[in-house]
Amino acid sequence: PVTLLLINNLLVLTVATKETDGFRRFLKSAKHFNYTIKVLGQGQKWKGGDYVTAPGGGQKVRLLKTALEEMKKQDKIILFIESYDVVFASGPKELLKKFQQTRHKVVFSSESLIWPDRHMEDKHPHVREGNRFLGSGGFIGYLPNIREMVADWKGKDNDSDQLFFTKIYIDPVKRKSINITLDSTCRMFQNLHGALDEVVLKFENGRVRARNLLFDTLPVIIHGNGPTKLQINYLGNYIPNTWTFENGCTAVDFSIENYYKCFFEYPMVLIGIFIQQPTPFVTVFFERLLKLQYPKNRLKLLIFNQEVHHERHVSSFLHDHGNLYQNVKFIRPEEGMDGPASRNLGFDMCRKDKDCEYFFSIDIEVVLKEENTLKILIEQNLPIVAPMITRVGRLWSNFWGALSSDGYYARSEDYVDIVQGRRVGVWNVPYVSSVYLVKGSLLRSELTDSELFNSHILDPDMAYCHSVRNKGIFMYVTNMHTFGRILSTENYQTDHLHNDLWQIFENPEVRKCLLCIVIMTMISLSIDVSPCPDVYWFPVFSDVACDHLVEEMEHFGQWSGGRNKDSRIQGGYENVPTVDIHMNQINFEKNWHKFLLEYIAPITEKMYPGYYTKAQFDLAFIVRYKPDEQPSLRPHHDASTFTINIALNQLGPDYQGGGCRFLRYDCSIKAPRKGWALMHPGRLTHYHEGLPTTAGVRYIAVSFVDP
Repeated sequence: PVTLLLINNLLVLTVATKETDGFRRFLKSAKHFNYTIKVLGQGQKWKGGDYVTAPGGGQKVRLLKTALEEMKKQDKIILFIESYDVVFASGPKELLKKFQQTRHKVVFSSESLIWPDRHMEDKHPHVREGNRFLGSGGFIGYLPNIREMVADWKGKDNDSDQLFFTKIYIDPVKRKSINITLDSTCRMFQNLHGALDEVVLKFENGRVRARNLLFDTLPVIIHGNGPTKLQINYLGNYIPNTWTFENGCTAVDFSIENYYKCFFEYPMVLIGIFIQQPTPFVTVFFERLLKLQYPKNRLKLLIFNQEVHHERHVSSFLHDHGNLYQNVKFIRPEEGMDGPASRNLGFDMCRKDKDCEYFFSIDIEVVLKEENTLKILIEQNLPIVAPMITRVGRLWSNFWGALSSDGYYARSEDYVDIVQGRRVGVWNVPYVSSVYLVKGSLLRSELTDSELFNSHILDPDMAYCHSVRNKGIFMYVTNMHTFGRILSTENYQTDHLHNDLWQIFENPEVRKCLLCIVIMTMISLSIDVSPCPDVYWFPVFSDVACDHLVEEMEHFGQWSGGRNKDSRIQGGYENVPTVDIHMNQINFEKNWHKFLLEYIAPITEKMYPGYYTKAQFDLAFIVRYKPDEQPSLRPHHDASTFTINIALNQLGPDYQGGGCRFLRYDCSIKAPRKGWALMHPGRLTHYHEGLPTTAGVRYIAVSFVDP
């Protein structure tokens, strides 16, 4: 049995010349299981070479040899492992039990691939089951035996530690004298290189383990050796208990409120806003920026705009609100700066500003709905962290779960669950874009390259993430809140005055800016929904939508003149003409049909039971009534099954008079509310007239709808 004395005698030795994100993850997992850790080489310069792609690591053996020589207690059990790419999956008791069961004094991790000298393959002893080759990234043994093993080390710091230990292992005399064996079935050590297809996550009783399917074992230590850093990052999202089905994600032990109490003010954040293509709802972006729950005197802005089309949007925001922020730098299209240069500039501005504690990068197509996003991200206390955003109805998001062999997108096993919110937590990922927070201290220490976003091959974001990964810096994405969405910009046109009107179905997440969403809710309204027999009214458009439709038509300007001859309609003759512009004249008929189908058809079916419509229409148009042009409309039937009539401006401020009278019922609606739709049958029963507009200008949107 594993006694407490045996556990207390276990000492974990690792070499870490500097603290990295991987090292901090290692320590966190060790602390979780109460391992005793001693770190060798702290603060020293690494001279062991890049032994990921070439042999090296001798410095570790030298440091280990020195540390062992200083130890007095002979009954110590030493676990020597890597730390930058290692996590513990279980505790000392299980590790020591498995070690004892080997009946050897020193046990090395094993690999299926031989490194660094394949010519030694035949010299390795055969094993009854499992991997034949030694892995130097982890071994456990008694102090005297390990001390004997490294006693003859006289190599250089950049010599191969793996080769040194391999030569000892394949020497029958030394192997027997030191009493070495391999953990050939990965009961203690799991090296991922060459074994990725064998290792899966095992969720059980609130714990997460890595399971080796080939040998049906549960390794205690998981090592992302060689080119498997992304895989250990993925496994580290779960192991040991970072995320479980029972408890979800573990809590973050950092609070911006505590930060504020300690330092008397919130961290200074430089927000970089990047506009690189025509984008819908830019005014909405800036409205949401203003609503961020963060002191504006602790925010600085860098706004990079590459699009002349958005110049007025940015200028309007800065004119009205720019003085709220501590500092603003605005880069205009005429300055000729490209996207990568602007992002490099943003990082450099934060680097050079000693007060800049965070850089918050956000692209203009991001719809940030969570007003506390900045606080939430800072509270994660992570080097680089992104709020997960998605595109409506698609699996697109601003992170990648994995990389392909050539460094491009690949879908991880848990990607869909994370995007769809079935797994909620903070996830170590290989790529983030669109919106993310970077620590200023990271830019001034590890990420000092002034051209991080430059590449002849990769997109700017890919180049940046590639550099970050190569530095061993972790990037995270959190889906612990619903942060927002990202807009589709593919079909955005800039030919109109108010181009956002054409986007309410392309980008449904922001249509609420223009539409009052009231399907089936008018029954609960406190007003009379039926002002005349079989006539119903209900809100559909916001004031902004009404104003934009009117301004769009006036900008187009080709009003019909209200004559009977009308080449726009079939037959060329209009019996009851109005001064109007048809929706198809501004290429808005498809959007208008979607609006009728999605918002009006369900209400029609509710108000007129048994009647179902596909909301087809021959005529949909905006009408203008003016006292000196066409103030009213004579009694008539509409050429429709039912008609929708939407008031686009307001009685009083905009015009006097107006309204609609249904003659059969002698019922008038003289003050239609702005943005409200009046719905009534068109033929046979609802003979009606347009009452005179006596002052100002009145606008209505009319649709003659047939099945």
